Amino acid sequence: MKREFSYVNTVHNPEPDYTKPLLELTEEQKAQLYKRLKFIYGKEKADEYLPELERILKVYYAHKPDELKEREKNFIPEERFTQKDIILITYGDLIMGDEETPLKALEKFCDSYLEGEISTIHILPFFPYSSDRGFSVIDFTTVDPRLGTWDDIEELEKKYQLMFDGVFNHVSSKSRWFQEFLNGNKRYLEYFISFKSPDDITPEQRKLIFRPRTSDILSKYHSINGPVYVWTTFSNDQIDLNYKNPEVLMRVIEILLFYVRHGASIIRLDAVTYLWAEPGTSCIHLDQTHEIVKLFRDVFKIVAPWVALITETNVPHKENISYFGNGNDEAQMVYNFALPPLVLYTFYKEDATAISDWAETLKLKSKTNTFFNFLDSHDGIGLMAVKDILPEEEIDLIIERAKKHGGIISYRAVAGGGKEPYEINITWFSALNDENDKSEDIAFQVKRFVASRIIALVLAGVPGIYLHSMIGTQNDIQAVLETKSNRAINRTVVSYEAIMNALKDPLSKVSRISREFGRLVKIRSRERAFHPNGEQKIIKLSPKIFSVLRKSPEGDETILALVNISRDICKLEIPIKDFGGEYWKDLVSEMEWMADEDGKIYLKIMPYDVVWLKEMK
Repeated sequence: MKREFSYVNTVHNPEPDYTKPLLELTEEQKAQLYKRLKFIYGKEKADEYLPELERILKVYYAHKPDELKEREKNFIPEERFTQKDIILITYGDLIMGDEETPLKALEKFCDSYLEGEISTIHILPFFPYSSDRGFSVIDFTTVDPRLGTWDDIEELEKKYQLMFDGVFNHVSSKSRWFQEFLNGNKRYLEYFISFKSPDDITPEQRKLIFRPRTSDILSKYHSINGPVYVWTTFSNDQIDLNYKNPEVLMRVIEILLFYVRHGASIIRLDAVTYLWAEPGTSCIHLDQTHEIVKLFRDVFKIVAPWVALITETNVPHKENISYFGNGNDEAQMVYNFALPPLVLYTFYKEDATAISDWAETLKLKSKTNTFFNFLDSHDGIGLMAVKDILPEEEIDLIIERAKKHGGIISYRAVAGGGKEPYEINITWFSALNDENDKSEDIAFQVKRFVASRIIALVLAGVPGIYLHSMIGTQNDIQAVLETKSNRAINRTVVSYEAIMNALKDPLSKVSRISREFGRLVKIRSRERAFHPNGEQKIIKLSPKIFSVLRKSPEGDETILALVNISRDICKLEIPIKDFGGEYWKDLVSEMEWMADEDGKIYLKIMPYDVVWLKEMK
């Protein structure tokens, strides 16, 4: 089945057109929205705010082009993501070039270096900010002038799907909302969670709060009405919003739809698990948080059904996948946070047993949700997701090996005053390869690196890759020293010209990665067996081989994907007729096999080799 809806050219009219028929919600739609509001705020507030929510949806709809309304009639939810999707994760200014703006340089990089290899660009927060590399937003509706303009964003959207960040857990202390709060503006007094004294949260309540950082949960500020202590999950510059105030939720929904108007077809809900704070609880994964995500899904279902939500929740795997809801009512995608540390563990141990056992448990509740299979990002490699998968001593093994490769460990506070490892800060290339090991040549290191990335390509889901892994960037320790931020190790600004020059040398690391990984991405995009909704079955042939059988959603195409995760040569005896017919072709090497009289084929797989056997009919 072909994708019939194009996710590019979805930018809306700049002004609302009220001469055309307004959006008319059905009684069923109104009832659904009312149900969500009532659950979150109670009947009285639901009665008060349903009309405001309707107004917001009508304003959005009045910006919607007729051509887009017509096109979305062809939208098929089960085909929201296909095997053609791969998402590039990048800051707007990671590429330095001679173009007018950094966003123009990014566009040039994607058009040339990544031509045909990605469908979507996740531009990390590109708004004015005061700290945390963009995640302390001053103004949600303005493009940081150091990066470019909305015109630059919309030019990118003509060629690629765009993922925007919804950094809605908190705002910058320099934001207008918080400054008006400090100024005593009555409209904003309930926009934040504030206390007169730090003792207003008892020691018992503090112990219950799940902390992703080691900083205090309350930060002191001076307002027109005197000292005030505000809730700050991440830092004293990132002030949590108070979703107990329905006005906050209404304004956030307006911003969500503003992003859609400017070309967002995927919204990443950053740190969404902390959205609703309630002293006396852990303040994560609360029912109100889930209900707010479901309300966002309902809003998009009504006015922009092609827009997908992805939740970013760096927590144990079972809690992470709770954001799928029932499969049709919450996030369409969740970050597969367990995958990065499990892939590292697999390559460190040269044993695929643990990742194979875990992958067998991956189940989806519907054909409209899937995993975001990423290995690295602008942050570190999170460890929380494998706490319920790997024993503590095996997590320690990952940490010690990564530290040997130049990695830095970041911690979070735990009850009782201690701390525990939260993430590893390291580039993916350095995580896989020890820079001090002079016995390995660059070709071998690239081969291991590419093999690790293939696991994210063959598992059911949508693969994501951080820009630095496209070029094999190594640890930037100097940036860590200069910024005093562990995460700076993986955020180096790179020269477009230097990348292009490296591409001209077929023996360079950049050229090897581009050639070898790019070829596999292109093959994958043609094979419907790699569709996110295709059947997946883990096949355990050898501890040295990660093996997964993939079938197209229609059941008419089959691929057995094999990755040697070790430096050993592996000889396999595969009962191939258990998986299909007798004729098979490796899509990577283009070699062909025929089963013997016992229905088996015999393979010798070299270190870190990738084999994709497709059944030939």
